Amino acid sequence: MYRSLVAKLTIQAMTPLRRHAVLRRVKDITLSATLSLALLNGAVLLQSCSNNSSDEQEERTETSFKQGVRTYITETAPGNFKITDEVQTGPDKAGAIVNYYDGHRDTLSVEAAKRLVETDKSTSTYLNNPGAYHSYHHNGLANALLWGSLGYMLGRNNSSQFQNDQRRYGSGFYTNPSLFQRSTQVGENIRSSRVTRTVRPSGGRSGFFSGRSRSFSG
Repeated sequence: MYRSLVAKLTIQAMTPLRRHAVLRRVKDITLSATLSLALLNGAVLLQSCSNNSSDEQEERTETSFKQGVRTYITETAPGNFKITDEVQTGPDKAGAIVNYYDGHRDTLSVEAAKRLVETDKSTSTYLNNPGAYHSYHHNGLANALLWGSLGYMLGRNNSSQFQNDQRRYGSGFYTNPSLFQRSTQVGENIRSSRVTRTVRPSGGRSGFFSGRSRSFSG
């Protein structure tokens, strides 16, 4: 009887300890699962943000031309530039040859001419805010580059509205009206040879178009 009483008391003493251990174990499992789920969700979110950022950074638009033009420009007075001739050529030979008032001569590639147009206050204003351009318009080299046929290769818009601007501003940069008329056709050939190509990132969110590109002419 004494042994039975001791065993019963021992079992009763151990029961709360076992219950406490079981509850503590359940809490540990729940906390571990919650923490793991939170870490997993965080990793998925970071990966999603990383993919989105990568897609936005890598997707770009490329513009090329099937035709090019070589523009001849002369500084007739300090700071005053005129287009004296334009010759249609291949895109790899496009650019400008500039004769300065002091007698020296310079050859500008399309890339060099584009940098000048994008950094000059007058022409950069036109590219970014055409409505404000009239306040900054002048007869400098950057303007002669922008309003000649080469301007289409330097970022000038090719819509009908901006073609009207070309007639309004561009005609004054040619040495005579007949040259302007002849160059108008050259400019149209350059404009229509424009090809816009959207390059999508490979392995991104672009799905079916992943790693592919689409081209648009004109």
